[in-house]
Amino acid sequence: MCANAAREKTVHVVIVGCGRVGSTLGRELVAAGHTVAVIDRKSEAFSRLGESFTGQKITGIGFDRDILIEAGIEKAGALAAVTNGDNSNILIARVAREEFGIERVVARIYDPKRAEIYERLGIATVATVKWTSERILRRILPELPAVEWTDPSAKVVLVERELPKSLVGNRVLSLDSATARIVSVRRLGAAVIPTADTVVQEGDVAYVAVEIKSLEAFDASLASTSGKGH
Repeated sequence: MCANAAREKTVHVVIVGCGRVGSTLGRELVAAGHTVAVIDRKSEAFSRLGESFTGQKITGIGFDRDILIEAGIEKAGALAAVTNGDNSNILIARVAREEFGIERVVARIYDPKRAEIYERLGIATVATVKWTSERILRRILPELPAVEWTDPSAKVVLVERELPKSLVGNRVLSLDSATARIVSVRRLGAAVIPTADTVVQEGDVAYVAVEIKSLEAFDASLASTSGKGH
């Protein structure tokens, strides 16, 4: 039964770009039991994946429709565009989103103005210098527990949580309680420190300091809110 549950959670992920970040993502996803296809225009880049990598390695251009189909884009649950070029990553992300209907798309975009535009279109953007492969994994595999930091006494954690659409228009700080505090909100690729007047916008991701003993209750509260609609 456990094996079946694990199998149901297996996701096929297409990674375009086999640099430091792409190769790390590929290895970690395979190690976690997911299926992976990595695309890079240079075949020598695949050496970064190591001999234990069991996924597909496809030499080609990541926004080429035939290459994406060969990589299994039609069955993919997520795509990460992590080449060295903003233009390529934007194009790859848009093809995945608009032509193949992939919902979980992450694109590496260095230009913050461009990043804001694509966040508005629902494409998660990451700046590799600031984002580890672990954080990218959380964007494409949302079931992963997103714990950013644990205090030395193991009583308080800082967690990342996407705020439900049903909370749009509500004051961010109304989510605070005796055991949980909203520390900041990531909005359109930038961090915001919430004030008494800050209201939830669609796509907001909150960083919450919460007592470990209350984390399950906080998550349950968010889940129940998301089920209410708006």
